[in-house]
Amino acid sequence: MNDARAYPSHPYLAVSAAIIRDGKVLAVRRARKPALAHYTLPGGGVETGETLHEAVCREVMEETGLEIEPIALAGHREAIVPDAQGAVKLHFVILCFASRLTGGELSLNDELDDARWLVPAELATLKTTEGLAEIVEAAIDLVEPRR
Repeated sequence: MNDARAYPSHPYLAVSAAIIRDGKVLAVRRARKPALAHYTLPGGGVETGETLHEAVCREVMEETGLEIEPIALAGHREAIVPDAQGAVKLHFVILCFASRLTGGELSLNDELDDARWLVPAELATLKTTEGLAEIVEAAIDLVEPRR
């Protein structure tokens, strides 16, 4: 697969959703590079003219068939992938939104090959993208504050 985002002149802006339901988060496994076979959060690139909320809702719908309500920014991650010579092959800035499930039926597109509702501790047993557990904890605190 030839990635048009390879060797960028600037970082690409992306969004993801930590969808929280009853203390669990929806973790999805990527079926493509980058992050092939890693569990992460559904999301993707922001398109020109889209607000961040529009982008995260669209990406979640496209990847999972689910409708969400973004609540608040839970944090961000930077994914910088060098090539064998050390040049920056990929660079993404990913804004993660704590979100609530509002509708839809789980149906994965071809970018994903698994989805699981997990309690945060279960993430430690899986191969995940860097910093996933910390983002999930922040999202749970925003969506379902501990009393």
